[in-house]
Amino acid sequence: MSDTLSALTTRLRSKDSLDLGLCWGLMALGITGVIMIYSATRQPLLHAGYNPHYYLERQGLYVAIGIVAMYVTSLIDYRRLEIVATPLYVMSLFGLAGVFVLGQASLGAQRWYSLGFIQIQPSEFAVPILILAIATFCQRRPEGLTMYDVARLMVMSLVPMLLIFREPDLGTTIIIVLVVGAMMVIAGVPPRFMTLLAVVGSATVFAGVYLQVLHKYQIDRFISFMNQNSNNPQLATLIYEVSNAKVAIGAGGLRGAGFFQGLQTVLGYVPEQRTDFIFTAIGEQLGFIGSVLIVTLLGFVGFRMFVIGRRSKDMMGRLLCIGVFVFFAFSCFENIGMTMGIMPVTGIPLPLLSYGGSSALVFFVAGGLVLSVSRRTGN
Repeated sequence: MSDTLSALTTRLRSKDSLDLGLCWGLMALGITGVIMIYSATRQPLLHAGYNPHYYLERQGLYVAIGIVAMYVTSLIDYRRLEIVATPLYVMSLFGLAGVFVLGQASLGAQRWYSLGFIQIQPSEFAVPILILAIATFCQRRPEGLTMYDVARLMVMSLVPMLLIFREPDLGTTIIIVLVVGAMMVIAGVPPRFMTLLAVVGSATVFAGVYLQVLHKYQIDRFISFMNQNSNNPQLATLIYEVSNAKVAIGAGGLRGAGFFQGLQTVLGYVPEQRTDFIFTAIGEQLGFIGSVLIVTLLGFVGFRMFVIGRRSKDMMGRLLCIGVFVFFAFSCFENIGMTMGIMPVTGIPLPLLSYGGSSALVFFVAGGLVLSVSRRTGN
């Protein structure tokens, strides 16, 4: 009887320890994203004669599914996911490889599976799956990683990375590099080895540019970022996109033009505004005050992920949290930075604010993993 009561008490405490700040923060971001996507697309769709609620309905459904997936993920003991880490990793590799045969090409890239009314981007799912695989790999080695283990980790990371780079998807490739690097540091890989990897990685990037391994448009994005006042006609489109993005953010002033307002948004001057450049709609319609509030909310969510990771009682929990934290934080920094001209333009979405079903589901599930850790550490 006493054992039963003890088990029940432990279970109740586990439920009570859910980090409500992170949970509500993630849901608030998702709901805010639905509102901003609708605000950015309603007028252009009306002018084009289409259903003005098209993106509202779809993103609302994606967020609703994502919230349910987040809660279900948080209920699962993250340590039990160890048994599915390898199968998920293998499935991820098949998904990444299969996109070259069965995938749909768009804008010069082949990244998506088209399933009727939805598109699935396997490279986005590959990031949290790789985080889980690495965390599981390190958890199974409590005595520490040998150089052989580090070599296996590198191979484990390079295979999906190269497949994603081949699509091409340079933004997600960079995210994987940063995520894996951070997780290796937390796992105890010696600093001298990490320094060596950084040097080799930098040399590889320079060699890739010199040998023209990178696509021309990828190199052009970097050149346009370095010289945003260039008169080179080959860079005109990229410079135009960033210029209009900065104009939209600046036009919002202190308080913004208001929902469904703003010339840059209403007239569609900013390309891909509902996805890559959603922060321009936030800046123009909500102004500096609204933008600061959104950035503060993003920062709060990232902070809670970091804190939960620090308080985790085992290596697997810490690695899961740091991996998701870097994934989330760099995505925010890169996406907002590129709209302001302080980072190169990439296809990295703004977590839970940009339009996209795959992206919304991935970030909610990743948040659910961190919430699962919080349930079992008393945060």
